[in-house]
Amino acid sequence: MKKVFYLKNCGTCKKILTEFDLSDWELREIKSKSITEEELQEMWELAGSYEALFSKRSTQIKARGIDTKTLTESDFKNLILDHYSFLKRPLFLTDKEIFAGSEQKTIESFRKVLNQLNVNS
Repeated sequence: MKKVFYLKNCGTCKKILTEFDLSDWELREIKSKSITEEELQEMWELAGSYEALFSKRSTQIKARGIDTKTLTESDFKNLILDHYSFLKRPLFLTDKEIFAGSEQKTIESFRKVLNQLNVNS
């Protein structure tokens, strides 16, 4: 499995996606096709928590008056399933690893794994 979850109108996602050859990856635009509970479960199994998948930069946090410090794992899960903007993005998913968000260290880690995947192909 090689999937990328992204938002097409996000400049950061666009910039990051152009850095990589993802021609054999499934690209999934999360606004037009929401993630399923099953997909979120797969992500959780690799990430170890829903909070790790949650975007604390979502504009919905302020719009809904959410205090992220009080959220439980169940709250993070439900919010991610409720609105696409709560999922950290871009999110790269393989059978064994997950890379969520646009932080430089996350992208560098993904770059190393992608290079290894390309070498092994």
